[in-house]
Amino acid sequence: MPSSDPKQAMKPFDRRRRRYARYRSDFRVSVRHLGDEYQKVEGHCRDLSAAGIGILLAADLNGGEVVSLNFQLPGAAAAWDVRAVVRYRRGYQYGFEFLSLSQEQRDTLENCLKGLEPAD
Repeated sequence: MPSSDPKQAMKPFDRRRRRYARYRSDFRVSVRHLGDEYQKVEGHCRDLSAAGIGILLAADLNGGEVVSLNFQLPGAAAAWDVRAVVRYRRGYQYGFEFLSLSQEQRDTLENCLKGLEPAD
């Protein structure tokens, strides 16, 4: 019976590996959040995935903060209003995870991503 080496079987977990591919995109996004007071800030989408959006935004948001995003996907007929949570921040670059996309929105997003250039 061949012996198995547990070290060989275990592969290191790469925290940099993404669950969803990112795609380059550039469109306006309105971000609404409640800090000390209600604020609405305009930003620009830099990348998009099936689970979230990367936005260049001149604001001071904290990780875990829930916001409302309003944007229109390239080629879409209507604007979206969705909830998202801040998952990443580096300077003015934020990563948001979508919280409540309908099945129709997920399908529309998947179709949109097919026409975009991969970002990473």
